[in-house]
Amino acid sequence: MFYQMAEIVYDATVYFCNKYISKFSRTHNKMLQAARSGKQNITEGSMVSDTSMGTEIKLIGLELA
Repeated sequence: MFYQMAEIVYDATVYFCNKYISKFSRTHNKMLQAARSGKQNITEGSMVSDTSMGTEIKLIGLELA
């Protein structure tokens, strides 16, 4: 469920940046990196959930907070 939401947020961020922010802007690059990072953290958090619930919460909580 979290990964699906992160995927939607990432896709929306890509669309927004491509439509409204210059591709040569540093803001454009930073927003895409942040969206990509959030999606990756959720993936990593889910992979370690079998061994560490605390790590999963930490990885997911940091990006969604």
